[in-house]
Amino acid sequence: MKTLTLLAIADRRPDRSLKEMIAQYNPDLIVTLGDLDLFQIRELETVTDRPKLGVYGNHCSGLYFDTLGITNMHLQTYDFQGVQFGGFEGCVRYKESRSAKMYTQEEASALLATFPRVDVMLVHCPPYGVNDEPGDMTHEGYVGLREYVEREKPKHLLHGHTYPNPATLVRTLGETQIHYVSGAEVVTLEV
Repeated sequence: MKTLTLLAIADRRPDRSLKEMIAQYNPDLIVTLGDLDLFQIRELETVTDRPKLGVYGNHCSGLYFDTLGITNMHLQTYDFQGVQFGGFEGCVRYKESRSAKMYTQEEASALLATFPRVDVMLVHCPPYGVNDEPGDMTHEGYVGLREYVEREKPKHLLHGHTYPNPATLVRTLGETQIHYVSGAEVVTLEV
């Protein structure tokens, strides 16, 4: 078993300097989970001594990863010291938009149907029924992602996008540990 420390960022401007957090916690990797913009996380541009992985959210421009040196994990895998990371961007399509990262439930299910098993899944939108709001298209989780987690059983899944009640936060789905992120948080994973 290996322990990894991640600095995870999603959905809102970090409350403190990312460089200070990196100096204090010395994370193995930095992960972004969407609905951020270049100026909220600009400090990451100078961080070059550790991997930076991310997925775009539905409100992202889809243009800042290259500038910040972030590897786009949408439908990709990444090996870090024998730990496999994977990712899926966006949220359930609730409006027509050419630039927004959104997929219908059917599209997401088709894209994830053959996605390989990973140890850590990085997503913007959670699986259906996990820290989401079923029936509210803007904050409903992906059915295909839930099917993926139930089938492939990644050890961990990190997500943002929704605003769950801390008292009823879902922390597991089957064998998978669920990590909800809002702002910048340090997450420790046993993999």
